[in-house]
Amino acid sequence: MTDDILVRTEGGMGVLSLNRPKAIHALNRAMVDGMTAALLAWRDDPAIGAVIIDHSEGRGFCAGGDIAFLRNSALTDEGVSGRKFFFDEYRLNHLIMTYEKPIVAFMDGITMGGGVGIADPARYRAATENTRLAMPETGIGLFPDVGGGWFLSRMKGRLGQYLALTGARMDGAECLWAGSATHYLPSAALAEVKAKIAANPDDIPAILHSFAAVPPEPKIAAQADDIARLFASDRYEDILAALEADGSEFAAATLATLHTKSPQTCKVALRQLATSLTLPDFAANMVMEYRICSRVLVRPDFAEGVRAVIVDKDNAPKWNPATPEGVTEDMLDAIFAPLTDSAEWSPL
Repeated sequence: MTDDILVRTEGGMGVLSLNRPKAIHALNRAMVDGMTAALLAWRDDPAIGAVIIDHSEGRGFCAGGDIAFLRNSALTDEGVSGRKFFFDEYRLNHLIMTYEKPIVAFMDGITMGGGVGIADPARYRAATENTRLAMPETGIGLFPDVGGGWFLSRMKGRLGQYLALTGARMDGAECLWAGSATHYLPSAALAEVKAKIAANPDDIPAILHSFAAVPPEPKIAAQADDIARLFASDRYEDILAALEADGSEFAAATLATLHTKSPQTCKVALRQLATSLTLPDFAANMVMEYRICSRVLVRPDFAEGVRAVIVDKDNAPKWNPATPEGVTEDMLDAIFAPLTDSAEWSPL
C-alpha cells in the first residue's frame, strides 16, 4: 500500500486518509488503486461497520486529480495511460456511490474536481468552516467529470449549471445549503466525531447531528434567483446573451469569468448535465462521462489549459475553438458518441 493513501481500521471503522499534502492530496494512480482495494476488502468484513474518507495534514481535503500526469499522457502516449486512470477513478466513484456500508467524507478543506468525485457519492458529507468546494474544469479544458453530470444536474434551480460553467467555489455553509454537504461541523470537533464513529459505527446520523453547528448565512443563496434565470438555457450562447443583457454587477462579473473558460468545455458540460437527467442510474452517467473524457483528454484544450495553469502559470490559455460558435454540434456529437464495446466503461 502506498504512503499516498493511509489505510487503517479504528474500532468498527475503516479509515482512508489522503496523504499527499504538498499536492493538496490530489489523487494519483496509487491512491485510486489503494482506496478501491480497501473498500472491496471491507465490503464483506463483518468487523467494519462504516468507512470514513479524510485527509492527513495540510489544507486538503483533495484538490482534484493528477492533471500533470494526465497532460503528459495526452502529449506522450495518445491518452492511453490517462484513459486507464479515468476508467479506474470512475470505478472508485461508482463503488463509493453504491457501497452498502455508510461512508462519511470529511470535506475539511479544499475539495475540487476528483475530490468532489470521492465526496459527493458518500452517504454522509461533512463540511466545515474550511471547506472550499468547486468543479473548476472549464478553466483547464477538461469537463466536470467524476460523477459531476449526475450531482450537478440534480441541484436546486440551475445552480449545477452555474457551478459547472464558472468553476465558482462554495464554502461549507453554501455546500450545506446546496446539498453538497449533509452536515456542517466545526473542524475542532472532527477528531471527537471520528472517535465516536469508530466506537459506534451504527450511530453515524445521531453522532453527526449531535456535533452539527449552525452555519453562517450561505452567500450564494442571495444569487439563487439570478442564477436560475440567467442560466436557464442548455445553450451556452443563450446564457452568455442573458448575462450580457442583464446589466447587473453579478451578471457582469460572471460574464467576465466565463470569457476566460474553454468554450468547448462549457458546451460539453451543458450537454453532459442535460443528458444525465435522462439516464437511469449513476453507472449510466459514468459510461457517458468516460466517453467524453476519452475524447476531451486528447483534444487541444486540455493540454493547453493545464499548461496555462500549472506548467507555465501564465493563466492565458489559447482555446481551440476560441469561441462558443466554433464548438459545433457535430463536434459535440463526436465527443459524446459511444465507444467500441471493448472500450466502454463498466463498473466493478
